[in-house]
Amino acid sequence: MDVTEAKQRVRAEIERLTPALLEVSHEIHAHPELNFKEHFAHEMLTGVLADEGISAERSAYDMATAFDARVGSTGPTIAVCCEYDALPGIGHACGHNIIAAAGLGAGIAAASVADALGGRLAILGTPAEEGGGGKEFMIRAGAFDDVDAAMMVHPADHDLRWMQTIAVHTLDVEYEGRAAHAAAAPHKGRNALDAAVLGYNNVAALRQHIRPEERIHGVFHDAGEKPNIVPDRTTAEWYVRAANMATLEPLKKRVIACLEAGALASGCSMHHRWNDPPFLDMIDNTPLLDLYCANAAEAGRAVIEPDPQSIVAGSTDMGNVSYVVPSIHPMIKVAPRGCAIHTPDFAHHARSEAGDRAVVDGALSMALTIVDLWSDAETMASIRDALPANQ
Repeated sequence: MDVTEAKQRVRAEIERLTPALLEVSHEIHAHPELNFKEHFAHEMLTGVLADEGISAERSAYDMATAFDARVGSTGPTIAVCCEYDALPGIGHACGHNIIAAAGLGAGIAAASVADALGGRLAILGTPAEEGGGGKEFMIRAGAFDDVDAAMMVHPADHDLRWMQTIAVHTLDVEYEGRAAHAAAAPHKGRNALDAAVLGYNNVAALRQHIRPEERIHGVFHDAGEKPNIVPDRTTAEWYVRAANMATLEPLKKRVIACLEAGALASGCSMHHRWNDPPFLDMIDNTPLLDLYCANAAEAGRAVIEPDPQSIVAGSTDMGNVSYVVPSIHPMIKVAPRGCAIHTPDFAHHARSEAGDRAVVDGALSMALTIVDLWSDAETMASIRDALPANQ
C-alpha cells in the first residue's frame, strides 16, 4: 500500500467513524469527571476500541482510568494521547472531550493501515491532566519506552502550531496558630488566617518582580470556622509557573520565603509540600509540527504561528512526554477568537458544531501525519534528530 492509498483509506475510516466520534465527544462532555476519577470516559473509550477490534489494557500502569491499546508488530511506534478529565465546577472548559474523541479517531483510522505500512501504534488514555500528571506516572511506568513520537491536539480559539506551555509545580501550604475567643481573649490567639493573608500579600508584591512568562497564583481552602474564634488552621494551594524547570527552581524558593514570612510575622508555624509530579515545559518538534500543519491544511485548517494576540499560555503534562520522545501539542480552533480556555463559555463551545468539526479535523490531521511517519524513514529520522521548535 502506497502513501496515497493509505491516506485515502484513513479518510474513509474517519468518515465512517464520525458519528461514533461525535457521540464520544458529546457523552464525555455531558459526564465531566475529575482527576483519576474518569471512569465513564475510560469505559466509553475502551468500549469503542473493543467494538473496532482493538484490544486495550484497561486500568493500565496502576491507574484505574488509564488505558493502553497497541496495534502493529514492526516499524516506528507512534503514540496518540487521549485526555478526558474535566475541571471542578465548569466541566469540560478545556475541551478534553474533543482531545479524547480526536485521539480515538486518529488511532482507529491509523490502525487500519498499520500492518500495510509497517508501523506500530499506541493509543494511550492519559488521565488527570488537570493537575494530576497522569502522563508522568505513565512515563515512569514505561508507557513511552518504545515510542518514537507522540502527539495530541488541544482545543483553543485559534489553530496554532503550539501552545506557550510553561513548567509548573503545585504547592500545598498549611499554617498552624492558636485558637482563642476573638473578643474575650484575642491576645491568647495566634491567627493562622493572618499568616495566610500576609503570605498571600507577600506573593502579590513578588509578582511585580518576576519574569513576564512567570506566574504565581493561589487560593485559600480552610480559613477558619467563625469570626469570633481566632483561626488556628488555614490551608492554601499555590501554582508556581516558569518558562522551564531551570528557572522554576529559584522562583519556588522566592515563593516559599514569601509564605514563610507570613507565618513569622503572625507567630504561626507553616508546613508545605510540593506535589508530585511537576509539569515540564513543552518541547515541540519542528519536523513533526510541519507534517501536522501540512495535513491540517489538507483538512481545511490554516495553522499559524502564535503571536501576542493569539498566544495561549498554560501548563500540561504533555510537556513531560516531550522530554522523553519527540512530541507535538498543536491547538485546534473550537471557539470564537478571544474566548479563553478554562471558562464556562469555552465549555459551551466544546460541545458546539465547531467543537464537532475539531474532533473530525483533528482526528484526520493526526491520522494522516501518522501515515507520513510510517511511509518515510528519512522523515522519521529527521524527527528523532530535530532541535526544539520553540526553545
